[in-house]
Amino acid sequence: MKIIVDSREKAPFPFRGPRYEGVTVEVGALPTGDYSLAGLADKVAVERKELADLVACLGRERERFERELQRGAALDAFAVMVEASWHDVAAGNYRSRLKPHAACQSILAFAGRYRVPFLFAGSRAAAEYMTWGFLRQYLEGARKRWAAIVKAHDAA
Repeated sequence: MKIIVDSREKAPFPFRGPRYEGVTVEVGALPTGDYSLAGLADKVAVERKELADLVACLGRERERFERELQRGAALDAFAVMVEASWHDVAAGNYRSRLKPHAACQSILAFAGRYRVPFLFAGSRAAAEYMTWGFLRQYLEGARKRWAAIVKAHDAA
């Protein structure tokens, strides 16, 4: 499994250790998101957000973030991976004038409007694992779909 990390990603996940055996990481330019799979950047991506970055995207960077969500919604699979918990957002455990209720409602509005899940991992390590798992599950599904296409073609 080759994971592509966007070249603009400031704190990329390393995907190292026994859990990530067989994973290679390559830096490249992604049109959408921070992580994707080699050869499938037009199909699947994950956008990573630290809590402060997410809150900024709900406020002063909202228009840019909405354009990212629009691009993500056009993919087969896209998720926003948050390195914090929902409780952190709801309790206002961030430095911003954005009220926790407004932040929560913005997230829910975006999820509904763009059909994009926001996955609250609770920590950076969990977000790395969930990103790997999300991409891995997509890849396994793509392999099964491709095998079915080949089988149907060979039978024809």
